[in-house]
Amino acid sequence: MNKGNQGLRIGIAMMVVVGVIAWLAITGVEANKSYYVTISELQAMGSKAYTRHLRVAGNVLPGTIARSGTNADFVLVENDKKLHVAYIGEEPPPDTFKDNSQALAIGTFGHDGVFHATQLQAKCASKYAPKNTPGQPGDKPAVAATNAAAVMPAMAAK
Repeated sequence: MNKGNQGLRIGIAMMVVVGVIAWLAITGVEANKSYYVTISELQAMGSKAYTRHLRVAGNVLPGTIARSGTNADFVLVENDKKLHVAYIGEEPPPDTFKDNSQALAIGTFGHDGVFHATQLQAKCASKYAPKNTPGQPGDKPAVAATNAAAVMPAMAAK
């Protein structure tokens, strides 16, 4: 067999392999892409909303959480806009998923007007807020002020 002919075959085989890998990488990224939209933007998307993988955030409307095993139905609120969400996941909703918590639902919007989430993330803002001192509502604890005073001169020295 001719050395030039064998080199051509190897070159063509390498190009095919690289082409297939590139095609798989591009289509994989496209399939896993999800767009972040607000509830208002979702409702204004029209028919595009039904064909895309989306992320929608809002606050959980108090009294709307209905849990069933690892699933949950609830309503997200953003200003005056509401969105019914049906979460069907492999894992139960996180512990921070409660009334008035901020939640991020990841999934697809159905023709039935319900957002079908396969992933759910939540954070409870009140859990991370500083505690008020007993005597004065709204005042920050003295420890925080002391720590801030200690950090500021150190930062100024840099």
